[in-house]
Amino acid sequence: MTTAQPLDVQPTPLALLLLGREADPKSERGVECPGDLPAPSDPDLVERARAAKAALGDKVFVLGHHYQRDEVIEFADVTGDSFKLARDAAARPDAEYIVFCGVHFMAESADILTGDDQQVILPDLAAGCSMADMATAEQVAECWDVLTEAGVAEQVVPVSYMNSSADIKAFTGKHGGTICTSSNAKRALDWAFEQGEKVLFLPDQHLGRNTAVRDMGLSLDDCVVYNPHKPNGGLTAEQLRAAKMILWRGHCSVHGRFSLESVNDVRARIPGVNVLVHPECKHEVVAAADYVGSTEYIIKALEAAPRGSKWAIGTELNLVRRLANRFAAEDKEIVFLDKTVCFCSTMNRIDLPHLVWALESLAAGKVVNRIQVDDETESFAKMALERMLALP
Repeated sequence: MTTAQPLDVQPTPLALLLLGREADPKSERGVECPGDLPAPSDPDLVERARAAKAALGDKVFVLGHHYQRDEVIEFADVTGDSFKLARDAAARPDAEYIVFCGVHFMAESADILTGDDQQVILPDLAAGCSMADMATAEQVAECWDVLTEAGVAEQVVPVSYMNSSADIKAFTGKHGGTICTSSNAKRALDWAFEQGEKVLFLPDQHLGRNTAVRDMGLSLDDCVVYNPHKPNGGLTAEQLRAAKMILWRGHCSVHGRFSLESVNDVRARIPGVNVLVHPECKHEVVAAADYVGSTEYIIKALEAAPRGSKWAIGTELNLVRRLANRFAAEDKEIVFLDKTVCFCSTMNRIDLPHLVWALESLAAGKVVNRIQVDDETESFAKMALERMLALP
């Protein structure tokens, strides 16, 4: 009997990328993350985080997105959605290090809005965003060529969701457009239609469609979907000329999973339930919901809800679970809209071991996982962000 010898198999570049061991600077999906991380089961992890943060003092400012794990939120100086956190960072010019517990595009926005002497740190560089990945600079440039060939580019104003890479924000700024959040998407679209006849909405088709149809009175026929994986986006020149909203074929992998069936099921299971969903959900889900709004809107709605009320929430599970625990004492029943558990997998890459590693490295004088946007990209991206800040 012979003993099988191990195969000499070399990992492919894609395999290394998925493992977070190779670099792809134009991708959200993850790059090299050097250094040894403490094991998640390390009983001293919490104390180590406290000690490192205390040693850094006012030199560090930790931002925690609402979708982060509780073990990470515990160490955040402020919590919020992506744009609020970027602005909070900009409001702390004395903080030498900004540790952003979120995903890559959020850290880029913080780097754009903070001073040159501040350094933005992302504890795990593999914490990306599937939605942001759905629109690359090359694809969007090709889309603009298609719009030009169709003779409509001069009529189009790009509006990009905050959940996009710095490259896409820069494209938006360069072409006279603005950025929006889920809170101010209607104001952004109102402004855009004052500048031109059509909008190219990037990269989330659902937020663009829901805002246009639900909030602005446009019809579904006014919207077309540009698919970057098809020739000419899968659209004819006539369709582009007739459309008012050109929606990029992108979506959030968390919010996109909620369905009309989810809404009908929870209404059957919980009589009198209020269905509250994020506008990144599909149009039929938003149409069937009782309330629709951003992450901040969801939190405020539950704060103002009467005791004993029942709520099914269509957004990321970490936040829903945290809100359910927070309002349990007020007899508010808060459940996840879908039966299937759904965390944001990339957001959850920021865990306590990665945070401890980043803080201890900074305390030892070693800057790790710094996020830097190049000067030209920053200039045009900031232009688009400033247009948003100037919206009425």
